Amino acid sequence: MKNFVRMPKVKWTATIAVVFVMLFGLYSFNDDKRNFEIIKNLDIYYTLFRELNSYYVDETEPEELVTTSINEMLESLDPYTTYIPESDMEDFRFMTTGEYAGIGSLISKRDEHVVIAEPYEGFPAAKAGLLAGDKILEIDGKNMVGKSTPDVSDMLKGPANTSLKIKVERPGEKKPLTFELTREKIQINAVPYYGMVDDETGLIILNNFTQDCAREVEKAFLDLRDQQGAKNVILDLRANPGGLLDEAVKIVNLFVPRGMEVVSTKGKVKQWDKVYKATRQPIDTVMPMAVLISRGSASASEIVSGALQDLDRAVIIGQRSFGKGLVQTTRNLSYNAKLKLTTAKYYIPSGRCIQALDYSHRNDDGSVGLVPDSLISEYETLKGRKVYDGGGISPDILVDAPKYSSITFALVAQQTIFDYATQFVLDNKSIAPANEYKVDDATYNQFIEYVKVQEDFKYTSRSQQKLKDLIEIAKKEDYYSKAEDDFKQLEETLKLDIEKDLNLFRNEIEELLAIEITKRYYYQKGAILVGLQEDKELFKAKELLRDKSQYNGLLNGQVLSHAGDKRSMKE
Repeated sequence: MKNFVRMPKVKWTATIAVVFVMLFGLYSFNDDKRNFEIIKNLDIYYTLFRELNSYYVDETEPEELVTTSINEMLESLDPYTTYIPESDMEDFRFMTTGEYAGIGSLISKRDEHVVIAEPYEGFPAAKAGLLAGDKILEIDGKNMVGKSTPDVSDMLKGPANTSLKIKVERPGEKKPLTFELTREKIQINAVPYYGMVDDETGLIILNNFTQDCAREVEKAFLDLRDQQGAKNVILDLRANPGGLLDEAVKIVNLFVPRGMEVVSTKGKVKQWDKVYKATRQPIDTVMPMAVLISRGSASASEIVSGALQDLDRAVIIGQRSFGKGLVQTTRNLSYNAKLKLTTAKYYIPSGRCIQALDYSHRNDDGSVGLVPDSLISEYETLKGRKVYDGGGISPDILVDAPKYSSITFALVAQQTIFDYATQFVLDNKSIAPANEYKVDDATYNQFIEYVKVQEDFKYTSRSQQKLKDLIEIAKKEDYYSKAEDDFKQLEETLKLDIEKDLNLFRNEIEELLAIEITKRYYYQKGAILVGLQEDKELFKAKELLRDKSQYNGLLNGQVLSHAGDKRSMKE
């Protein structure tokens, strides 16, 4: 759904005057030929808009047309240059500060209802007693059934210290429940968890780069080192989408000497080019360090991991990162709107650019895909190790990302695991501590029976889909009739059996089920602790940090890393 800024309507004569003033002003900073092209096309746009508004057969909405044209124009440039109308400013501030005023809960759409998906520990929703799975019926007496998630979100947000009433339908309760809450300033901690993962290794999870996140990382590190005895540290940046550049520089500065270059920016406006260096004394430059990244690690996450790699300060483990090395600057527009536009590119200490050099080969999730050899250049780290550009940060130790089965995807997408967890809480008042909890056989068998009776639960395996495609091709090429019995036999062989697949893929389903259940009792920290129990990247990092010979060998270039293998840039 698009958001539109409601602006006062003006007479066409006034609009013409504004347009020509704007056109005349362009002459002050461009050459004549470029000026002519800009003025010509703006004039075409204005006359087209005037004719469309005057003569189109149906009534048009001028603001909607203009906003659509703005969004489509910016989309043709890159995914990060965006128009922010006044109505979206609160969401924009939350993205940069992690702060808003509301009840402190994730919400999601389920059929005709918006439901509480996850109350945040210590905030109004959790303190009032709202639970995951509660269906929102009313807010301050206004019916919320059938409303969109943004509509409900707008009703839940508001100035701090203001009150609201929420009526919900809760599974297991015969009558709706009403809760009275007071909105609070919600500050999401960028470090949701830190702790010891073995007798000498500390872990710090950083979810985003919002204001003061570097201070949170520093506090966590000092506590792990000085109070809990950590001799190694792991910084987890997996799925961290980035955020504030200054915070990324401050985090790198915690671990590298003062004066070291962390990142530089270069763009069209040379006066804006800048080199960011470590400006303070670090807190530790010698403790062995590993950084975990994934395909969802982007922007500021890539600056931190890339700088620590280029300066040979940490070993990077995981999958190649997203490949977003574009700098965005926010410019003010009329009527309290803003334009967030790409003005430069990031370059980390070796000189390589984080940004994917080839925009045409992206994975389905938007991360870097195939990078042709012709677009890959070689660089060197501080100690002479080979690293490459081409898009994103290639880890020193590559660990394949988990791949989930079709039934697992369906259980998550259709919220079957979520719904079962809601039912589980009704039947179980408590569970084992989060770091000990596992889904036992009895619980998993109950889950199987629960899924089997869900009439709406459906999924298709990849094998079935491929067979379906093959049959369509065979029919078009007149081969199907010649091998119809074989095709039907294969269809029968691949016929889905829910119970069989639930048992076949139990390991991956069981982990997601345990995370969702634990979240209901111990909030986000509990879910994190469960997720760490079978974490391949974490295990690899702990193993590496215990093996000082391999760790030092990687940083000194004596042990081959994936970052120094050109093939690793062609995942």
